[in-house]
Amino acid sequence: MAILVTGGAGYIGSHAARALRRSGYEVVLYDNLSAGFRRLAQGFELVEGDIADEARLRPVLARVDAVMHFAAHAYVGESVENPRKYFRNNVTTALSLLNSVLDAGIRRFVFSSSCAVYGVPERIPITERTSREPVNPYGASKLFFENALEAYGRAYGLRSVRLRYFNAAGAADSEDERGEIGELHDPETHLIPLALAATANGPELQICGSDYPTADGTCVRDYIHVNDLADAHVRALQYLERSGNEKGEDSLALNLGAGRGYSVLEVIRAVEYVTGRAVRRTMGPRRAGDPPVLVADPAKAQSLLGWSAKRNFSDIVSSAWAWMRKIERREAA
Repeated sequence: MAILVTGGAGYIGSHAARALRRSGYEVVLYDNLSAGFRRLAQGFELVEGDIADEARLRPVLARVDAVMHFAAHAYVGESVENPRKYFRNNVTTALSLLNSVLDAGIRRFVFSSSCAVYGVPERIPITERTSREPVNPYGASKLFFENALEAYGRAYGLRSVRLRYFNAAGAADSEDERGEIGELHDPETHLIPLALAATANGPELQICGSDYPTADGTCVRDYIHVNDLADAHVRALQYLERSGNEKGEDSLALNLGAGRGYSVLEVIRAVEYVTGRAVRRTMGPRRAGDPPVLVADPAKAQSLLGWSAKRNFSDIVSSAWAWMRKIERREAA
């Protein structure tokens, strides 16, 4: 079976591509490289193109059996400052992709969604029954596409799994890929790589808010290792293969998290422990669009996919640190 991975030269897409290959799938990556990196696509067929380019997509879709969609803008703060960018890419061009998929006769679709669709939940941990009320344009754009998948399932028989990530982190840690791929963003906005960089030659870490209603006043997030996320995507695809003739399963939503939250200050302490270095930081005001606490209840994914997080938080930080040191050595050579 052949799988098209849109955004396959990005952080999570590149890890999912490798997990698919390990499971015996043929993988084709599709990326315009606006946010992806060619080095993360090494060893795979890479088709360069935009997901709104129907003519470019058509021959690629003709030779695949399912699609995993990762090609989205994913910065909460940027979405608040530039919502036009987010609705154009995450909604308008994504709908163009979805229509191309439908026209190609493909009926299996795995979507990279986000816990941002929940907004500020009333109860923690968050289940899939929690109301979806996003508080930033990024979450709103993800929710729009989720709604489209549900509608397309009812109308056209498109079967999809919507995977609502909590905070993806870490780097490849399998024996054959350790240190080969990891988190690359330009600019980098994720907490763990920024904290790691602040132990070395990077800028000081800017902590956004110390007055949240949490134990230490900083935001709390559920961190999930990127390889665990990749494994969940493979299992989601296999679920769609198994449930092909079942009624009422056209569109499935699942939380992907570890079920345990860490505050910004706890993350900093973990980074300092792993690196043996101090994290240089300053405290600033809250960032618009940030809920105080986001922690998953991953029970549904365990029940339906047989999936759960295998790596702990120390594994996440250690693998991210190993990846960053490898990048530093490569750049210094």
